[in-house]
Amino acid sequence: MAGVSAPPATGIVAPATRALRIAQCRTLLLLFLGYASCYFCRSNLSVATPLLVDELGRRGVSHADAIVSIGSMASWGVFAYALDKWFLTGLGDYWGGKRNLLIATGGATLFTLLFASGSTLPLFTLAWVGNRMTQSIGWSALVKVSSKWFNYSRYGTIAAILTCSYMLGDAAARQSMGLLLEHGVGWRGLFVFGAGVAGVMFVANLLLLRESRADEGYPEAVANPRNVFSGAESGPKNFAALVLPLLRSRAFVMVCLLCFAATMVRETFNTWTPVYLRDFLGYSVSHSATLSAIFPGIGALSVLLAGWASDRLGPNARSLLLVTGLAATAVALLVLTSLRPGSAGMVLPVAMIGIVAFCLLGPYSFLPGAFALDFGGKQAGAAASGLVDGTGYLGGIAAGTVMARLSVAFGWGGVFVTLAVVSALGAVGACYLYVLNARRAAGAPG
Repeated sequence: MAGVSAPPATGIVAPATRALRIAQCRTLLLLFLGYASCYFCRSNLSVATPLLVDELGRRGVSHADAIVSIGSMASWGVFAYALDKWFLTGLGDYWGGKRNLLIATGGATLFTLLFASGSTLPLFTLAWVGNRMTQSIGWSALVKVSSKWFNYSRYGTIAAILTCSYMLGDAAARQSMGLLLEHGVGWRGLFVFGAGVAGVMFVANLLLLRESRADEGYPEAVANPRNVFSGAESGPKNFAALVLPLLRSRAFVMVCLLCFAATMVRETFNTWTPVYLRDFLGYSVSHSATLSAIFPGIGALSVLLAGWASDRLGPNARSLLLVTGLAATAVALLVLTSLRPGSAGMVLPVAMIGIVAFCLLGPYSFLPGAFALDFGGKQAGAAASGLVDGTGYLGGIAAGTVMARLSVAFGWGGVFVTLAVVSALGAVGACYLYVLNARRAAGAPG
């Protein structure tokens, strides 16, 4: 009689599995679009910078001083972003990732509208810092919710897909804002447009996102058994218990330092590509904005390929891809360093920007995503992501003021040679991470 009951049991499992897959796809889409919408409230400053420089020029501010002033504003925003990632993202491990995402999208909407209503640098700076502060907990929301919806065997692929949210969100924002500029929309209109996109996704996630698949009656997701909290019967009870086990891991600390280097390179290109394309190649403001989408656009392809490969090439594949990616980035940056205005042509500089994106952004995506999930697990995924990303954005601070001053003093060649050195040092650090992770896989402390 037992054999007679087997077919109905099989028939019950299949629909339940399909229902879980549908729920996971819905969750992934909401997370993807929610975080992508934040970049409509972040890329707008990069796109609008040439227009803001022109507006400051009409008020008597020189081109160089305007560049440095906007760079300083960007650096203050990144500084606030980094600090909040260190000290606030861990809240998602206590009150859930959904709330973090709602704060990110809602705050981006309100502060972007405040920026659009301003007319002075102090108000611009206040609004930009507020925008970056609230957005700082957005990525950890994706990591936290993902840890409760997906098994660890898919961390690389899921993190890659979610990383594409800000790559494609950035590219879509730049493309759409470039089109708006072509139709005569001013910089204030760009900010209002960005706030509208983020506001729509705030409402969508408020109504439709669920914190965990267990909330819908499915079995809990399986975490990486080698995470630093493996074997713990309950989650950490305070902030110190949350972060100290992570900081005791040399491999985790190295991940943070690598994120510092990679984010410095990434944020420099995110912030200054439109200005570089206009000043170095002579493109119009709208054309520069549209072309700048090549960096996140090609980066998205790199992220998907790297995520897919990392889940299939073994447990230490991510470290190996970091080594090769950062080394290749250093070479591409040295090529950019050698280019001179008027003799480089129009294609080669843009092509090299795309190569930097392909070599850097795929391996970079592992750091605050799959690596954070590997080390933090379900108990501290948000905190691990915040520590990695926060350290990264401390490096990103240099993308504002430091890179602006380098470009004024030494030209864009000075910027690219600095980034080449940073990338080369990162490649050396990634080699050390490879060794540490190999030891962890063998059961040695690291």
